[in-house]
Amino acid sequence: MLRCGDGSLYTGIATDVKRRLEKHRADAGAKYLRGRGPLEVVFQSEMGSRSLATRAEARIKKLSRAAKEEFLAARGPLDLLADLRVPEPVRQGGSAQVWKKRCRP
Repeated sequence: MLRCGDGSLYTGIATDVKRRLEKHRADAGAKYLRGRGPLEVVFQSEMGSRSLATRAEARIKKLSRAAKEEFLAARGPLDLLADLRVPEPVRQGGSAQVWKKRCRP
């Protein structure tokens, strides 16, 4: 999530945040960000897959401005993104890995 020079917030996904930020700063990224610098990364989280990142992005974008500011003030995903994390692998006999299932509350 980026904070623009005008105070607005931009949410997007990237595999390389530093590279993507440089593209945005060079006005080669999202049209929304053109002319809205300086840009500052205010939140980033590794999701584990593009699919999960897209789902997290959609959840954040649905939040009101006030809810996004509250999310940022908490300095973390809290419950909003917790169920989207890639589960930790658990070893069960030999070298086979079984993934823990996370149930939605």
